[in-house]
Amino acid sequence: MKKIGLDVGEKTIGIAISDALGWTAQGIKTLYWEEPDYGTAEQPLREIIQANEVTEAVVGFPKNMNGTIGPRGEASQDFAAWLEKEFNMPVQLWDERLTTMAAERVLIDADVSRKKRKKVIDKMAAVMILQSYLDANK
Repeated sequence: MKKIGLDVGEKTIGIAISDALGWTAQGIKTLYWEEPDYGTAEQPLREIIQANEVTEAVVGFPKNMNGTIGPRGEASQDFAAWLEKEFNMPVQLWDERLTTMAAERVLIDADVSRKKRKKVIDKMAAVMILQSYLDANK
């Protein structure tokens, strides 16, 4: 019963997968896509979901700091609705405020170069989204 965590951006989707028991999240990859063309993400996501026997998805929900929903939040809602319909699985929206900044801080503290950080930041944010969801739902 693995879960997939997604940090959906305009050009990239960070992807993380939980272990079968739902205790830990591991980063898988960063997928490049062309928003709002969901077809550019469909096949790579299908392969990951099938290969990992994923039964539930968690999509980062970037609310504004005051709790309102802006354009990125609306885009995440649209993506989550598409994902639920396309893959016929439950999809949870999970508040992701500050996860990208937290991921950046972790990578800086680990002395990862700016060039390497750019390649893994979305994947790391997906891990933080999924891990916080797993921790809250134990």
